[in-house]
Amino acid sequence: MPLTSALRAASVAALCVAVLTPVTAAGPASAAPRGGDDHRLQEQLDRFVHSPGGPPAVIAVLDYGRKTRVLTAGAADLRTGRPPRPDDHMRIASTAKAYSGAVALALADRGALDLDDTLANRLPRLPAAWGAVTLRQLLQHTSGLPDYSESTAFRDEIRADPRHHFDSRRLLDYVADKPLRFAPGSRYQYSNSDNIAVALMAEAATGTRYESLLRELVYRPLGLHRTSLPQGYRMPKPYMHGYAVDPPAAPEDVSEVLGMSGVWASGGIVSTPADMNRFIRGYVGGALYGGRMIHAQRRWIEGASEPAGPGHNRAGLALFRYDTRCGAVYGHTGNTLGYTQLVAASPDGRRSLTFSATTQINKATDPAQVERMRELEENLVCALLRHP
Repeated sequence: MPLTSALRAASVAALCVAVLTPVTAAGPASAAPRGGDDHRLQEQLDRFVHSPGGPPAVIAVLDYGRKTRVLTAGAADLRTGRPPRPDDHMRIASTAKAYSGAVALALADRGALDLDDTLANRLPRLPAAWGAVTLRQLLQHTSGLPDYSESTAFRDEIRADPRHHFDSRRLLDYVADKPLRFAPGSRYQYSNSDNIAVALMAEAATGTRYESLLRELVYRPLGLHRTSLPQGYRMPKPYMHGYAVDPPAAPEDVSEVLGMSGVWASGGIVSTPADMNRFIRGYVGGALYGGRMIHAQRRWIEGASEPAGPGHNRAGLALFRYDTRCGAVYGHTGNTLGYTQLVAASPDGRRSLTFSATTQINKATDPAQVERMRELEENLVCALLRHP
């Protein structure tokens, strides 16, 4: 597929979100209207889609346990004009890191892994200089691992062929000659390498491929029937088309530009809003592992997801806490070429929210749009938590 030079650059930026990640949590979102009714939320979604550089479509699915609200704006496919639906597939980007966390914590709960297992113990082929890094530090982004997606060689391969097939289990080879960025556990810095290492540790501990572990430990227990981790670039149908938005040019469909082998456990999962809601309810609600792991997971430190979620962000183990004016929710965000995601649940897992936009929104592409999005997300959180 021929690509413009701008799109080639965007494809690299889509994978290299770690260059944007903050060391400390973002501040609270600006004050926003307190309206929680469908009409006011619908107006806010419409304004967001029609704002300069706004996404072609958004969908918000709010699940209260016995009731589900679905709000949409824009078109999932600009050619046909059809609206997005809860069962449309989409790339979930870095929210996939929560799924690798679910695998690791489920294995730790069963005794197959320990949060204090080190890379030297589980993955001795990796550089000895990284050996002291623990599973706990990988899950909380305090490992200091250099980010493979920032590697010049990796970026060059993406530019040359965005659909290049990588050996997902050798992605860390791109930075094997690099030292740790800092002493393990000494500070927070988001890195795509962390979740590649998590998946490799899970494979080493079980002798089972990561894709099979996802099916056994996450998809099947939670009833996720439209979730998968592909290696290629094709999207399963039906899907929400992802777009590169760069006014005044028309939005460009980039849904199938990138192959997923180069992101793998750090962001390659394809799912639907409905499945993502089921996932986050079970993940936060304790359906996949017991209280000991839940307690360990919720030892929060300062650190934000990318892009920052609503309110004040803090980091746990493959989970973020978002403290908003209406209360706290736990979840994860993500962005990649064509898609931006938030998935969150109340601390007991009984209420959940998925918010999806069909373009990449982050601090590099449009900082003002990020803040508008965070304000909208906070309003959705308030609608989720305040509903009787």
